[in-house]
Amino acid sequence: MEVGLLFDLRNPEPWKRPWTDHYARSLELCEEADRLGAGGLWFTEHHLFEDGYLPQPLTMAAAAAARTRDARIGTAVMLPNLRHPAQIAEEAAVVDLISGGRLELGFGAGYGVLEYGLFGADHGRRFRNVERNIAEVLRLWREKGVTPLPLQDPVPVWGGFYGPRGAGIAGRLGLGLLHISPDMFEHYRAGLIEGGHDPAAARVSDLLPVILADDPESVWPRVAPHLAHQKNTYRQTWAAGTDHPQPPPLRAEDFPDQPDDGSWAMLEILTPEDAAVRIHEKTRGLPVKHLIFWASVAGMPDDLVTRNIELITGRLPELLEKVSAGE
Repeated sequence: MEVGLLFDLRNPEPWKRPWTDHYARSLELCEEADRLGAGGLWFTEHHLFEDGYLPQPLTMAAAAAARTRDARIGTAVMLPNLRHPAQIAEEAAVVDLISGGRLELGFGAGYGVLEYGLFGADHGRRFRNVERNIAEVLRLWREKGVTPLPLQDPVPVWGGFYGPRGAGIAGRLGLGLLHISPDMFEHYRAGLIEGGHDPAAARVSDLLPVILADDPESVWPRVAPHLAHQKNTYRQTWAAGTDHPQPPPLRAEDFPDQPDDGSWAMLEILTPEDAAVRIHEKTRGLPVKHLIFWASVAGMPDDLVTRNIELITGRLPELLEKVSAGE
């Protein structure tokens, strides 16, 4: 399993820094994570967030690719329904070339009505269109319909879907599933078979709601306001442009304990040792390729970001290997 970091480039008002400094610092963190041995650097996408959530992940991926040597460079996820497939095929190929063949291309359908409206895209047909658009990107590469082509043949492509319909789409298209779930894995595997793909080629990855710290109890109060901001913006943008009422804002003290069913909480701040055990429990029996962690939660303090990256890249892989070996 490769262990990587996800950057969303949020810059919330209460903790805001100048935008040029913010992007420069994020690229420095990518360089440092690469030097420390990160398996992947991943970038995500949203539009019209007040905190400036990264809107163009392939642009940031190209910048990170030029500044790093070894880490895989991924999107988790980008939204193909908001672009022409030929544009995606060309831009992703350029990132793959700049990186020397390190691209991991993750796609998703998205959910924001206002985001779709910004691009004149059809929100109501987003799942049908996402399958068509991903298939067209793959076709353009396979049939040499754009130039230049990516260095990798094929580029690893992922479907970031959380429900049965999306898992089936990922399978039918022969993608990896960017979601670690035994229940969804069955729908994904069925999709692979339906699409004529070898089910033995199944692969899964996911973004885990985990931050690492030496002393989680002392870190929680410092992270909680940032988590409240993150979750509130997701909830608000989900409701925006729909008939759904705006949900009441979460406060730092509102976060629930770990669910009784053993599923992930909204965020878990763990020591590397506890994280290794918890991750092993959640991934047992699945063909996991990438574990992805938040580099930062909505502008959380730099010292916590730096230590989180150090523990994820330096300590966690060894512990995961030991836990797996001792099973």
